[in-house]
Amino acid sequence: MLNVKTAADLPDHKLPIVSIGMGGIVHDAHYPAYRLAGLEVVGGFDVNAERAQMMAQKFGVPTVYSSLREAFEQAPSDAVFDVSVPGKNILEILQAMPNGRAVLIQKPMGDTLAEARQILHLCREKHLTAAINFQMRFMPHIIAARDMLQQGLIGDLWDMEVRMQLYTPWAIWPFLLPLPRLEILYHSIHYIDLVRSFCGNPQQVYAKTLKHPIVNDLAPTRTTIILDYGDNPRVNIMTNHGHIYGDDFEQSYVKWEGSRGAIYVQAGLNMNYPTGKADKFQYLLLQQDTPRDQQHWQSMEIEGSWFPHAFIGTMCSLQRYVNGESDALPTSVEDAYYTMATVEAAYDSNAMGGFTLQQP
Repeated sequence: MLNVKTAADLPDHKLPIVSIGMGGIVHDAHYPAYRLAGLEVVGGFDVNAERAQMMAQKFGVPTVYSSLREAFEQAPSDAVFDVSVPGKNILEILQAMPNGRAVLIQKPMGDTLAEARQILHLCREKHLTAAINFQMRFMPHIIAARDMLQQGLIGDLWDMEVRMQLYTPWAIWPFLLPLPRLEILYHSIHYIDLVRSFCGNPQQVYAKTLKHPIVNDLAPTRTTIILDYGDNPRVNIMTNHGHIYGDDFEQSYVKWEGSRGAIYVQAGLNMNYPTGKADKFQYLLLQQDTPRDQQHWQSMEIEGSWFPHAFIGTMCSLQRYVNGESDALPTSVEDAYYTMATVEAAYDSNAMGGFTLQQP
């Protein structure tokens, strides 16, 4: 049995949390994750007052603020603000936030690279300790894969692939429906950030994103992205959110191949969304002098999933950093900016198009 890490580190000193925005993702992931980690949400604000009251009653949040200003003025001095709003609203909230505070911001980091740059500069000017909630990095199965790579168990990384072939009911997120940018900015951004967390910044980005014939009233929902890291690793991200052909060939996986082995993680949450399917963690460690057809994959049971467990990692890594318990803030705005830059490069590549065939 492999000895690998599968859970994020919790802070020794747990700081209170104040929510700004108490919508669906907070209900489904933030609050359940914080409850699992023993973190206390002491207050919250939402522009929908009825929604805020419902969430407070359901999750035992003791204080509901009547305005954003009241939330900022009355929050405990050591509170971490948990901002969960659409990307277009992030900047105005940070502008109103008191200087020198800690804040976890739901992805994306604005709707454009220009907004991401403004957010980054504002966080610097206001001395905010700010991180973006790129939580897939902290899915228990991803933590295990990262630990295996860091231990050298699969050797040098040669190949990383993300594939999502499934049906996504976009209508359950009404705010997304009119946006001109959808799939890459609000979905594949997870995989771009995940790849960056393993491989660093790509040298170049190639992408094509296009609409689906049966949902052509939406922005593009089918995407192919190649992240160029030179000779190794080969990295590609492929998504198709219009797979209406039953469950048999749905796919939702991340795969790493190395010089000494490989890892396959099925992220079951994406399939049959929002019900989801089971996660899987499988690996193969190459046996020297064993023929290829006699190399066999093994499975490892891992507790937890993307929702809600990954959301423990983003909040706890921020709290540990604020406390001085860690000198690393993995999803800081300084790092997250480059995820946004990669997203922008993908849209630029899509707009530029490829080479046309030469005529004889």
